[in-house]
Amino acid sequence: MMDARDSTNTAGCTPVLVARSHAHRRSGRLATALRVFSFLLLAFVVLFAGGFGWFANKVSHLTTPANPAKADAIIVLTGGQSRLDAAMDLLASGKGERLLISGVHPSASRRQLQAAIGGDKKLFSCCVDIDRAALDTIGNAEESAKWVESHAYGTVILVTNNYHMPRSLLEMGRLLHNAKLEPYPVVNANLDNGGWLTKPEALRVLFTEYNKYLLALARGIVPVKPTPDGIALADTSAGG
Repeated sequence: MMDARDSTNTAGCTPVLVARSHAHRRSGRLATALRVFSFLLLAFVVLFAGGFGWFANKVSHLTTPANPAKADAIIVLTGGQSRLDAAMDLLASGKGERLLISGVHPSASRRQLQAAIGGDKKLFSCCVDIDRAALDTIGNAEESAKWVESHAYGTVILVTNNYHMPRSLLEMGRLLHNAKLEPYPVVNANLDNGGWLTKPEALRVLFTEYNKYLLALARGIVPVKPTPDGIALADTSAGG
């Protein structure tokens, strides 16, 4: 028979064993959670880095078409002189009937814009429309969609820098349901064959644009809200 001392020792050990068992299970669950978190974090990093590599490689291989097919119209997104020059050259060569310059600063007049771009003043006066409402790429897409639909254009040449082209096509493709977009990427620096890896500034621009592209993809999950009626259509007047 178990004496009183043995009974007392056993009774005293039981809570300790139970506590140790509970602590062991908690420790096991924590270790499992950490392993799962580490795996998910690693998977995210691999996917993010792989996606960036794909994006940078895609952008670096974009080239400016030597002789693009004629379209109904041309849209250029502001952001650099080279974009505007390329768009005006396309208009002058008859690649489109009209040109929309989207995202012009509200304080810039037609005269100032024409002087900055140069070229044929008569062509600019007759065939160039200005959008001053757009503040970003989403706004560019909204205002461009209004302009395209108001003119019933079927094909549009889109002019912007190569690194900006994927996001621009994504945003505009959501709104331009009845028009075909023809990309005309403007290339300011040769980034082919991994050249962007050795150029810190190019790497910074590509990385920033990649993150914006991911955000644009995420926006696709949420329905695009229509632009308020208060935002004006692209300015087609000859004045101001």
